Amino acid sequence: MSYTHTERVRFGDLDAMRHLNNVVFLRYFETARIAYLRAIVPSHDPANPEADAFGLIFAECHINYRSPVLFDEEVDVACSIGNVKRSSFRVEFEMRVGTRLAAEGYGVLVGFDYGTQQAATLPDELRETLEAEAGTPAGAAD
Repeated sequence: MSYTHTERVRFGDLDAMRHLNNVVFLRYFETARIAYLRAIVPSHDPANPEADAFGLIFAECHINYRSPVLFDEEVDVACSIGNVKRSSFRVEFEMRVGTRLAAEGYGVLVGFDYGTQQAATLPDELRETLEAEAGTPAGAAD
């Protein structure tokens, strides 16, 4: 994995069974994913998309829960770029507490034209950056 973000489990992150709530796994991944994308694409600002600009929409998420996470544990969320296509790409992740795998999965982000409110092809420069990060040969995208 290319990037790691760390979160400490707060009491309010727990469910009724005193485990990390399933929704919070997604929140931790989201925080790590946004920080990772900002590190490799500094212009990425999901909180302030311009009305007529290109952006990214979070279109799909898949999480496999592997072990419970408890109060005050440190969760390392490791991310990397998966396959890059013409208008979308995957961000893969693993969540670990020490060496114990807590969850793994991926999210799919789709290029989006805010002006037309439609999916859009990833700009060449962005696709090249993502392919380089993923270790994918240029032009290998579908």
